Amino acid sequence: MKIKSIIIIAFIAFVGSGCKESFLDINTNPNTLPTASPNYVFTNALNTSAANMVSPNETGSYWAGQWSQSNGYILSTTIFSYNFTNADFNYWDGYYDNLQDYQFVIENADTYSQKYLKGPAKIMKALLFQQLVDMYGNVPYSDALQGSKVLAPKFDDQKAVYETLIALLDDGIKDVKANPFASAFASSDIVFKGNTTKWAKFANSLKLRILIHQAKIAGRDSYITTEINKIVSEGSGFITGEDVGVGGSGFFLATAGKLNPVYDRWGYDANGAKRALNNYPRLTQYFVNSLKAGGDTLRLKRIGYANGGESSATPGVSSAKEIAANYAGVPFGQSSGFLPSACSSLGPSLLVKGEYNRPYLIMTAAEVQLLLAEAKQRFSGVTLTGTAQSYFEEGIAQSFRAFGANVSAAAAFKGSKVNNYDWEASTDKLAAIATQKWIALANFNGLEAWTEYRRTNLPTTPQTVQVVDSKRPLRFYYPNTESGSNSANVTAQGTIDALSTRLFWDVD
Repeated sequence: MKIKSIIIIAFIAFVGSGCKESFLDINTNPNTLPTASPNYVFTNALNTSAANMVSPNETGSYWAGQWSQSNGYILSTTIFSYNFTNADFNYWDGYYDNLQDYQFVIENADTYSQKYLKGPAKIMKALLFQQLVDMYGNVPYSDALQGSKVLAPKFDDQKAVYETLIALLDDGIKDVKANPFASAFASSDIVFKGNTTKWAKFANSLKLRILIHQAKIAGRDSYITTEINKIVSEGSGFITGEDVGVGGSGFFLATAGKLNPVYDRWGYDANGAKRALNNYPRLTQYFVNSLKAGGDTLRLKRIGYANGGESSATPGVSSAKEIAANYAGVPFGQSSGFLPSACSSLGPSLLVKGEYNRPYLIMTAAEVQLLLAEAKQRFSGVTLTGTAQSYFEEGIAQSFRAFGANVSAAAAFKGSKVNNYDWEASTDKLAAIATQKWIALANFNGLEAWTEYRRTNLPTTPQTVQVVDSKRPLRFYYPNTESGSNSANVTAQGTIDALSTRLFWDVD
């Protein structure tokens, strides 16, 4: 695929060499680009991954029924009327460019005596390919990332890619366990600061996500059970008690182009001026009313600001009194009657004025606990030590923590008799898990929320008011850039209808 990102980084490294004597060495071939050090490429790749995920997470947040838009803008027909083509939602090019950077690290880490970067690069490669499959289905994998050697890569079957990612993550875990970070290079890891134990936990958590995505496919129980038990036997465990984020304090800066990408898009600029797009995303009416119905007001106040948004005088606090009556959502796809000041904007779990240096979250511990709950509930043969109930309740607690709510308050749902909150009172345990996962993913990972919605059909969110039938987006079209440069292989995928062509894990 493309090698643009490597060339740019190499050029920056070249220019940044300054006026050293070696710059004038007459034996240097002026027609050969210098090679970037893998640690610099890796840091940039992580930052690029965070930036690239913002837009698909936004789209997913809409189609998962969590966000809508205020009526301060003309309604987006691509989002809310599903009027989109292969000219829309091109996340493909950015992801493959980013993947090429991770591939560069994998292929060059040994040469530069930076073996500790290989495992994390493989894990991030697996994450990006998982998301590509979840957006597009069949994708180039075995022929991909070879630069000019393969200009028209064939597409691999999506199920086969998923299985290959499990093996890639296994390799990544072996690499991180065998190659501790050199302390001088820990800062190049803007996710875990060189903590290879946490990278292994993240890899196992990502494997669990990939496996549970396939949980409703007939005939996959034995495979999924076996692979989960392998994770348990490996021994590193899963992400617990903290979330996986890129950047954060010390990396994102109060400088144009260096802010947390979410803060920069929907929050404020480097000088603290509110972005115009701050008036765009709003919580859906269904989401707000669902949280109110469950008595889940603590998380509601963290997921959204009360009507009127964030106080200009007190960052992180709503301008209106934070009582349930002051939180209002927008019916999904509603084109009038909900101006920005009259509905709930994205809340302090995501945006607080002045907090430009939060990490960009790519996986939460709450999601992992709820994946474990589903694994235990569905598959009797897994050797996980907890119960489905204990994982479910811990998932809610971790969600409270991630949103910035009082964790101890989560315990109030035990024995509350509230369906989908109180495990014992919930009539459908899998529906309860899906509902809590939908809440926990809000604001942080809209793409995964949309994937879970497509996979489980839960919760039963309302259809957009712009569409009269029941059809909803099931995937994206292959972008026209790929159709233009790799037309034969795109055509070989058959006729794609984004409203009816299901991905392999979307069985109903």
